[in-house]
Amino acid sequence: MDLFMMNCELLATCSALGYLEGDIYHKEPDCLESVKDLIRYLRHEDDTRDIRQQLGAGQILQNDLLPIITQHTQDKPLFDACIRLMVNLTQPALLCFGKVPDDPAFRHHFLQVTSYLQAYKEAFADEKIFTVLSETLYNLLQLDWEQRAEEDNLLIERILLLVRNVLHVPADPYEEKNVDDDASIHDKLLWAIHMSGLDDLLKFLACAQSEQQWSFHILEIISLMFRDQTSELLVNAGQMRSAQEKQKDMQELELLRQKELAEKRSRTLLRGARHSRFRGSYVIQGLKAIGEKDVIFHQGLHNFKNYSHDVGKPTRRVPKRKQMAQDSENQRRSALNVRLFLREFCIDFLENCYNRLMYLVKEGLIRERAQQHDETYYLWAITFFMAFNRHQNFRPDVVSETISNRTFHFIEKNITNYYEMMLTDRKDATSWSRRMHLALKAYQELLLTVNEMDRSKDVNIQHSSNVIKSNIFYLMEFREIFLTLLRKYDERMQPRSFLRDLVESTHLFLKMLERFCKGRNSLVVQVRTETEERKSHFAPASGEQLGVQFIYLSESLTQSAVPFDATSETPVDEQRTEALGRIQDCIMSCAGPEALSLLRAARAVWPEGDTFGSVEVEPEEELELLKQILFTKLPSKLTVHILLYLILFANPSVVRPYIILLRSYSQNSVHTNHCITRMLHRLAVDLKMEALLYQLSIFSMFNKILEDPAVAVYQELVTFAKYVLNRFFVFATKNNKAFVELLFWKNVGAVREMTEGYNKDGAQKLWTPEEEEQLQRLYEEYKDSGDIVETILPLLSISHTRREVVSHMVSMGLVDSVKDLKKERKGTRIVLWTEEQEDELQVLFEEFRDSDDVLGNILKRITAKRSRARIVDKILSMGLVSDRRDLYKKRKPSAPGRSSGMVRLSGPVLWLQNSLNRTADDREEDGVSHPVALVPLTEENEDAMENKAFQKLLRAVGIRAPTDGQESFWRISSSLSVHQLRSVAASLDMVEETAAEGDSEGNQENSLTVEMEDNDNQEMRAQALRALLLSRQRKCASSKSKEEKISKKRRRVLDDDDDDDQRGNEQ
Repeated sequence: MDLFMMNCELLATCSALGYLEGDIYHKEPDCLESVKDLIRYLRHEDDTRDIRQQLGAGQILQNDLLPIITQHTQDKPLFDACIRLMVNLTQPALLCFGKVPDDPAFRHHFLQVTSYLQAYKEAFADEKIFTVLSETLYNLLQLDWEQRAEEDNLLIERILLLVRNVLHVPADPYEEKNVDDDASIHDKLLWAIHMSGLDDLLKFLACAQSEQQWSFHILEIISLMFRDQTSELLVNAGQMRSAQEKQKDMQELELLRQKELAEKRSRTLLRGARHSRFRGSYVIQGLKAIGEKDVIFHQGLHNFKNYSHDVGKPTRRVPKRKQMAQDSENQRRSALNVRLFLREFCIDFLENCYNRLMYLVKEGLIRERAQQHDETYYLWAITFFMAFNRHQNFRPDVVSETISNRTFHFIEKNITNYYEMMLTDRKDATSWSRRMHLALKAYQELLLTVNEMDRSKDVNIQHSSNVIKSNIFYLMEFREIFLTLLRKYDERMQPRSFLRDLVESTHLFLKMLERFCKGRNSLVVQVRTETEERKSHFAPASGEQLGVQFIYLSESLTQSAVPFDATSETPVDEQRTEALGRIQDCIMSCAGPEALSLLRAARAVWPEGDTFGSVEVEPEEELELLKQILFTKLPSKLTVHILLYLILFANPSVVRPYIILLRSYSQNSVHTNHCITRMLHRLAVDLKMEALLYQLSIFSMFNKILEDPAVAVYQELVTFAKYVLNRFFVFATKNNKAFVELLFWKNVGAVREMTEGYNKDGAQKLWTPEEEEQLQRLYEEYKDSGDIVETILPLLSISHTRREVVSHMVSMGLVDSVKDLKKERKGTRIVLWTEEQEDELQVLFEEFRDSDDVLGNILKRITAKRSRARIVDKILSMGLVSDRRDLYKKRKPSAPGRSSGMVRLSGPVLWLQNSLNRTADDREEDGVSHPVALVPLTEENEDAMENKAFQKLLRAVGIRAPTDGQESFWRISSSLSVHQLRSVAASLDMVEETAAEGDSEGNQENSLTVEMEDNDNQEMRAQALRALLLSRQRKCASSKSKEEKISKKRRRVLDDDDDDDQRGNEQ
């Protein structure tokens, strides 16, 4: 942008900042107001970011803002305002525009803003600037949290954001054309951070107990510091290379030398011994030209081998939507001093900060206290620092926080989510693919670390690795994740580097599995049961029968049901499944009270998703829920052989990605080619399914490898290719259709037919008239069942396959098409929504949007059954609602004439009573009194805290309201003694009965309205008298309580205790 096109008001504001005379900056009297005006201008810029571009063209940051903060640091208001303005100016262009614009005009503005950011980054590569920032940050961190004001916390956060923004600016490939070991602008920036001591402050913030609120900022800054770095290069920085590394480099050089010599020999053979001044012409017999005559070849015979009709034709342009995804990985070797600094930073970070910082970040991610996509920094940190630790004197204790089954589960869940979003959000599929690749690399690094632990000489470390391996090999989602990713690989959205890491990870997983099963020959795994569903042979119970059954169960409930073990290494989701299994076992063994106790306890532990029912479930609904759990299919255990697991890979959709990666065998590393060959060897030799590789494209690839001039380098590939080709030619002598089979990909069934013989015509079983009559009778009897064929098959007198039954039912005219009898697909881990299902969901939502239970009505009527969480997420993504609270079950309106303040307060009053009793017990046990926060954990309690009548009750019993701007929850006052707390709790029994009577009275006839109003007035008067009595007792005891010594010990409010005690009293 031209500087002369700057807005007049903006130019005048910039001129009022001050001027630079030599190295000294002279600020104007109204400099602070001018900075605030610039902040105000940026707040009101248009979509083209015109203000930002004008300030960048005027180099305001380089010529004014940076000199101000370096020379006028003592002017705190001006310094704070300049930092705030620079944070705004340096924010990434992607945040300014939301995404990379598709419009050419906006794309130009986007690139213009990026170029100004790159100029800012170059200006920040100065030690003086970071010295000022680090000193300011150090002085702020020296303050205790009691002395630190809100403005100090804001300044700390803005300094961290400023460092983040500057490090985030991408390099300019046209300006920075530096070679390896040369200092780039990013390297200069890192060196300025190191010389100013800011890196030590970052490590302090990462490990300090009192600074844990900055954990996400610190992790993001660290990830940007190590951009384009590899852990292997940093580990080897400044050290002598080992003999193994030298041998590896020698092998790579020898490989290149052999390729070069082979190409030189091939060119020598193509050259004739005698040069001919006249080029001959030849007629190629059997190869027709356009005019149905033989082709005339005008080149030398040595070029005939590469002749094709397509020579000289323009290459057909591949549509953009069918082009292969491009790799975005950039690796560069920084200057030696920068690498040495980063290496020391990594060592100190692993020793003192890694475990604590990763714990805080994981907690923030689980509790949804992070911003969108912040989990990518967590995944990057796992990949980078665990790899660094593995190469640098492997120590499992420094990365113990991320070596667990929970980490495996977290990464696996993110991989699945990224894949679903990649298919759903097609416009941003590339970004989701990159995040999925990052999660895959984190999963791969976890496997490498566990594999390294297995090689340790420490027996305890080996035992820990065996425990982790037994879990990941047992659970189905961990065991089949690589199989799913291979089947779903799409080269249009996932780059070749993703496929390379996927193949290498699969190779490592199988190698670990084979070593784990060595000597066992079998493995106990978790599978989905395929047994027939239990059918209910009893009629649904009436309301009175359910009520009697519920009273019987409630009277004999057990109080010791514990469905969750917090100390166990078993993942939370697996413990949820185990709880469902325990409930099923109790029901099957006729232990109804124990099953109901387990159900309620599990609902308290896992309230999300309504797996064990909602919080407001009715007693009759609990009995129906137990019946549903009884008929639920749960995963079971199965002992399988290792070869049975390998058979899952014998599929064309799994083999095809390996062949895609094999096409670039000359660019692949030796290890990658070994992983490909080993997998194909498992299929062809271990499973004896070499016919799976009898495909024309595979043979064409083998031919290319065998004709490569540097064929001596790929001995492993050559040996395997010759083995498969020899087996094929032997097979072709026995099967005259072998060459036709080359045109098709084959599955296990086709391979068996090729090797054992094809099904002959007339070999199928014939149906007798009696069998046809039985089939028709069974169809008429079970035509209303879910899956007719599955129901009929075991009832037939003579066994037939499903395909035979379906085809004969169509031929008999019982059904119109095979599609009518299509088998219902089992639920997969990755569930996609079709257009018809989305339309159905939208229609159901519009139909029940005004009902009390929108989600419940949709779940009952939707055709494709899905979980409650899936449907909620889909409704949110379709934009039908803006908040998931809109889908909560609405409460029934109170009866007319009834005071709304007393309706449905029995639960909150009981919760308040339990909290008072528990506080009294704690104060009696500890001997000290301190304020205790009332934290509502259920929706009912949250609504009660906003109820004016309930708030009056809280004030009457001595509960203190939150202070404006400082507190969020009501608190039990420290002036209340143990006796007073128990007296107040005892007096709440009458209030609870009042509220409960109010709930029951609300459902009576309107004729009782006058009587209800009288009861309300009496109850409110009684409540007011009790509150007055308690307040007088509290005033009398206030003088005594002041003399008591109050300890500074704090009590941590446990979230689960409120719900557990509340439900225990209800039972």
